[in-house]
Amino acid sequence: MADIQAKLYLDREFTLGNTSPRLFGSFVEHLGRCVYGGLYEPGHSSSDELGFRKDVIELVRELGVTIVRYPGGNFVSGYNWEDGIGPVEKRPRRLELAWRSVETNHFGLNEFIQWSRRTGIEPLITINLGTRGIDAARSIVEYSNHPSGTYLSDLRIAHGYKEPHNIKLWCLGNEMDGPWQIGHKSAEDYGKLAVEAAKVMKWVDPSIELVVCGSSNPYMPTFPQWESTVLDITYDYVDYISLHIYLGNREDDTMNFLARVRDMDTYIGTVIATCDYVKAKKKSRKTIYLSFDEWNVWFHSRDKDKVIEPWAIAPPLLEDVYNFEDAMVVGDMLITLLNHSDRVKIACLAQLVNVIAPIMTENNGPAWRQTIYYPFMYTARYGKGNVLKPVIKSPTFNTKEFSDVPFVDASAVLSENGELALFLINKSMDSSIPLECTLYGFNKDLYVKKHILYSSSDPKAENTRDNAFNVLPKEIKDSCSITGNTLNVRLEPFSWNLIILSSR
Repeated sequence: MADIQAKLYLDREFTLGNTSPRLFGSFVEHLGRCVYGGLYEPGHSSSDELGFRKDVIELVRELGVTIVRYPGGNFVSGYNWEDGIGPVEKRPRRLELAWRSVETNHFGLNEFIQWSRRTGIEPLITINLGTRGIDAARSIVEYSNHPSGTYLSDLRIAHGYKEPHNIKLWCLGNEMDGPWQIGHKSAEDYGKLAVEAAKVMKWVDPSIELVVCGSSNPYMPTFPQWESTVLDITYDYVDYISLHIYLGNREDDTMNFLARVRDMDTYIGTVIATCDYVKAKKKSRKTIYLSFDEWNVWFHSRDKDKVIEPWAIAPPLLEDVYNFEDAMVVGDMLITLLNHSDRVKIACLAQLVNVIAPIMTENNGPAWRQTIYYPFMYTARYGKGNVLKPVIKSPTFNTKEFSDVPFVDASAVLSENGELALFLINKSMDSSIPLECTLYGFNKDLYVKKHILYSSSDPKAENTRDNAFNVLPKEIKDSCSITGNTLNVRLEPFSWNLIILSSR
């Protein structure tokens, strides 16, 4: 590729909206070793008195996760929440059909709330609308949030939790459009069940917010008609609609893999349009926001020949080992989320530990950061604030599926303290790209406070147990210059960048 300059234009007054704190979330499901051996491992050298791995808690805090969706996922559509409360020794073991495992129920709702408080995250609880329904929906809210004086609230108190859990955010089931889902339903049947569940949940606690199930992914044959039908039924009772997407590179075509982030952007735009169509149809003044509560790269474990015997307890399932090109895609997906911050108010990287996750652990062993950990960590740390509208002129490339894909993507976030964070990606594998960024409405005393460069000459480079720091971001000096209102920087080949501008 010829050395062609990219240009970025930002105006302090041209904003998209503030990032929600809930944009930097993750997801914990009873799947594989996400809970058992991940969050929870009694007897581990780092575990606290409740069995929570403190090494994992520290990595979650460092990652910057603000909210975690629990307990699923496909798991939740066959889950009885009551199995996970009360004395651990009396909890039943169940066949878990979604992932063909045995669930011990040693970790349940109350343990998750305790873990959430120790980790400093907000819980997002998903209810079972697969095998369960309205009665279970109202019961779990009453158990969790009602102060006292009823059977279920007093049962929570008897279990050792005098104060209500005060869970504010709930999902009305999971991927109910998917034929793989236990209790799969048509859009009409799901919508009718979801609206009745929503009614009673909000009657128990009017302060809660609800996420209704959108399509499992944008490639479903019923997308986006599913959204239109479900919202037509539930619009007045819900606050968000969910989106899920996983991107992969099973063909080992790196440039096409990078270009697939376009699918995420298009997906968001289509869901927004559908929400607003229903809003107009109903002549409503209410806006439905988006909960992107499952997103990530996922394909490595799908191609493995390893066969896991069914009905094991916490078998090693979906333990993708991520490489640097995966981190590039995750970094670009984060840029996409930031640039839709006006409507995407919740987002959960799926999942948090061991299962397609930024954090890996070994049973009775160490924990370490995967390559995808770092773009999330820096975006969560510096992506809070007002997102500016980026206008980008970039050289482009074509792939077998996509045409005119920009090599350079960007997002810009202005924090409350006046610092400007630029998130920049150069997808070219062999060429650096000089970027000229023109800044309107900013003071002339701006300077480059920090430039974090995340790059690798090997797209397949990994961080593993034995080589945990193989691929690391680094802070570089004297990489940028500012003259007047123009920032100039040369973006290294195949790199994700964070540049912080501040005033003197």
